[in-house]
Amino acid sequence: MTRDAQERDFALAHALARIGLGINIAIHGLARIGVISAFAEETVKTFAHTFLPSSLVRATAYGIPLVESMIGLLLIAGLFLRPMLILGLLLMFLLIFGMGLLQQWQIVGLQLFYVGFYALLLATAGWDYYSVDFWRKKQQTKGFNPV
Repeated sequence: MTRDAQERDFALAHALARIGLGINIAIHGLARIGVISAFAEETVKTFAHTFLPSSLVRATAYGIPLVESMIGLLLIAGLFLRPMLILGLLLMFLLIFGMGLLQQWQIVGLQLFYVGFYALLLATAGWDYYSVDFWRKKQQTKGFNPV
């Protein structure tokens, strides 16, 4: 296998993994947007016995589906890749904190898998060739001038 073929395989693997994660996260968010009030109220009930104020839990519960949808859709497109991967990691830290408070260790374990997946994509972002970000960068380096 030539070096070029190997680099194309790495780039393709990165793109497919990024798109897979994007679909997963986007669906998490989009599925909840339609029932966002019920999701928020159920989340408030779930965290009622913790020290977190219900107003903070409610605001967070309203925000999570919107942030998940945005991260997922932008990952699918490959737009703002690094910021979305970092935002995805920060979201996972928030979710791990919440599930840790509830002592839902199996869920925390699954969330740590997501942390690893986000971190791996971030660490291999140099192989990002199949994305809107790469296309935009390529247009800028060409000195794109539509006139």
